[in-house]
Amino acid sequence: MAYRADSKLPSSPRPVVITGAGIVTSMGCGMAANADGFRAGRTAFREVDLFDVSGQRTKTAGQADLPDKPALDALSAKEWERMDRGTRLALTAAQEALGESGTSGGMPVMVGTSAGAMPVGEEFYRHALNGGRRGQFERVERYQPQRQLTTMLRALGVGGPLRIISNACASGANAIGHAFQMVREGKAERVLAGGYDGLAQLVFAGFDSLQALSPGGVPRPFDANRDGLAIGEGAGFVVVESVESALARNAPIRASVLGYGAATDIHHLTQPNPEGDAALITMTQATEMAGLEPGQIDYINSHGTGTPLNDVAEAAAIRRWAGNDTPSIRVSSTKSAIGHLLGGAGAVESVICLMTLDGQWLPGSLNIREVDPAVEFDLVREPREAEVKHVLTNSFGFGGANATLVFGKEAGE
Repeated sequence: MAYRADSKLPSSPRPVVITGAGIVTSMGCGMAANADGFRAGRTAFREVDLFDVSGQRTKTAGQADLPDKPALDALSAKEWERMDRGTRLALTAAQEALGESGTSGGMPVMVGTSAGAMPVGEEFYRHALNGGRRGQFERVERYQPQRQLTTMLRALGVGGPLRIISNACASGANAIGHAFQMVREGKAERVLAGGYDGLAQLVFAGFDSLQALSPGGVPRPFDANRDGLAIGEGAGFVVVESVESALARNAPIRASVLGYGAATDIHHLTQPNPEGDAALITMTQATEMAGLEPGQIDYINSHGTGTPLNDVAEAAAIRRWAGNDTPSIRVSSTKSAIGHLLGGAGAVESVICLMTLDGQWLPGSLNIREVDPAVEFDLVREPREAEVKHVLTNSFGFGGANATLVFGKEAGE
């Protein structure tokens, strides 16, 4: 049974593990390419050539190289052609996660996205402006994220049910968090979960109009003179599974999912509470659920956008959460290397956390010239080797949706 909506809660929460992971970013396609890039301290930004950026202040982004049509018998060339860019990224990452886990078939699917199939909507608008009607009905149909994702699931041989979460930049983290809760509470044995967003002109121009993008095109999270974020694109997916199910089918176990916190910041539409109130709540919830003290967290993959307000608020939240342990808390933002993946950010950064547990290293918060005075933690500025047992990742979205996830190296903690 894929989903037990009416099941009673178990007497005690079940251990939850990750049995497969997949990723696509501007750093590369797949776990190995991304791990190599982050471990080497590479940045992956280039001038956008998917649409016209000549009228924008910023002209670069973390644009990914999409693979050719994946080798999937159930996916025709025509279906791949009709799939929007973001869903192609999602399919590629999900295929890698399922392949590593060695599973498919009936299982719930949790997907986070912010922009969905936005390029298809832009295409509809351009045709409408020119008075064109041919193909417009099909564009409306393909504009719906659930239509795109059901095609993806059919190609992957995954039955669902499908749930889509759109919580701005916390969408991907919320998707994995909800999957964790479902398995922990005995409502499913395994769930395919992740997030994605592809580059879209309307989104890129919108952030540029808000002057939220770094004019130089390279973000510097936690730098005293940071001047904005860089948009990126990509997808991250994981198979979240009960430890009993994983052991029963002899599946590989990458890590444990130990904690999840979610909270809403009602301070402002685009500005976080300056003291990071909601971030403090999510980090506290997640670590308490994990049964860990802040000093036991070996690394934080921060939300760290490089915008003036976000980074100071997150630094305040970490200081309030960690207390006397703050100086020893190691923190970096991988958005400095691949940009902000919006609805896909939380899922991709979760997968990066799994890489650190696997390889025992930390990615750097790159491009920093002068550390912001608000930073009281150990800011990782270059990749480094480290003993990593427990990691935490933060995701904070416009509109106030915040989420935190905690992962552990040992299976079934």
